[in-house]
Amino acid sequence: MSKKYFGTDGIRGRVGDDFFTPEFVLKLGWAAGCVLAREGRKGVLICKDTRISGYMFESALESGLSAAGVNIRLLGPMPTPGIAYLTRTLHAGAGIVISASHNPYSDNGIKFFSGSGEKLSDELELAIERELGKPMQTVDSASLGKAERVVDAAGRYIEFCKSTTPSTLSLGGLSIVVDCANGATYHVAPSVFDELGARVTKIAVQPDGLNINHECGSTYPARLQQTVLEVGADIGIALDGDGDRLIMVDHRGEVVDGDELLYIIARSRQRTGQMRGSVVGTVMSNFGLEHAIRSLGLGFERAPVGDRYVLQKLQENGWILGGESSGHIICLDRTTTGDGIVAALQVLTEMVQTGASLHDLKQGMEKYPQYLINVRVAGKVNLAGSDVVQAALRQAEAALAGKGRVLLRTSGTEPLVRVMVEGSDIQKVKHTAGRLADQVADTFSGQVLQAGH
Repeated sequence: MSKKYFGTDGIRGRVGDDFFTPEFVLKLGWAAGCVLAREGRKGVLICKDTRISGYMFESALESGLSAAGVNIRLLGPMPTPGIAYLTRTLHAGAGIVISASHNPYSDNGIKFFSGSGEKLSDELELAIERELGKPMQTVDSASLGKAERVVDAAGRYIEFCKSTTPSTLSLGGLSIVVDCANGATYHVAPSVFDELGARVTKIAVQPDGLNINHECGSTYPARLQQTVLEVGADIGIALDGDGDRLIMVDHRGEVVDGDELLYIIARSRQRTGQMRGSVVGTVMSNFGLEHAIRSLGLGFERAPVGDRYVLQKLQENGWILGGESSGHIICLDRTTTGDGIVAALQVLTEMVQTGASLHDLKQGMEKYPQYLINVRVAGKVNLAGSDVVQAALRQAEAALAGKGRVLLRTSGTEPLVRVMVEGSDIQKVKHTAGRLADQVADTFSGQVLQAGH
């Protein structure tokens, strides 16, 4: 059975369009509740980011879970990695996050975590989808789930984040700009860095339900770059709407992406004797990261796009460190999922312990020119089933003559086809990517949206 609703990061859609409606989320809550109840997982945590539709979907989920006989504990606005931690410490059966991560406010999504703080398995997601196909039935009134609010969730998570650094660490003397994307970290992230002694400048910390990720956060670092230069900060930290992505800016205003941050943390772990096994990236990771990691004498392996697949490869091999170019970084020796605040703290720890700037720390990795073009399509498309597209793909690979690579894939969270070309000659890279993207757009009646390094 293939999944109809679950993608690489839960279920996501445009609010009110297609299937993503309050009625669907109500039944999703019931379906998830039925599956969890059968496994004896009676208590579920629910948190959300700051988008306006979160209120509506929180109520719908609560009703559906209650109808299935599952008790609910409501956390309010909280980062996604926060619920991964709290499901463990509060001994919950599962955690549910209402968030569309880096997407605009008009989208929303549902993410599930197991009681151990990890993304649900494919088997459980399929079981929930099977329940969605059944008529909804409410348990007897005496068995309905109850709901309560957890009032100290943010404080618990702040203390956890601080605990992932050495007990003697002080960020005193560091000037940090924190961009919270008007999202779920707005009341958490600044406190973490402030309580560790840093001088903190806050931006994008006034969510109004509509401004999440709007010209701010990890997908739009320009505002952070400008602020770092204006205040003369040592470093800038940009999180996304739900706090599981991290992009940083050095004191020169230069962006440091997920690949470079992963390299810095890997080298730090190796320096302190904490590294275990290989580093895991994805098929989108820059070839320069692979080269830099191998130059440290460490192994490097690629997983499919999606932090759940990075996590899966880490767990299968007993390794501790992996991530994506977008800034999903998993430090399994610190937590169970991608966590932007925790990842930032690992980089800051290395800066303090070595006395090096972020600009200096990233110098060991040289990125290959990489060009990405997004093509918007009407819905799901079968790239492998199109002879024309596959022929264009082979032609693109041949044009690089073994001095680069091509990645053509559909997005797991948006109706997009991503065309990525990487190589030593940027002009050839751009030309090759453009021709392949045009062919994809022509074949699937799509629209070329954007391009960039």
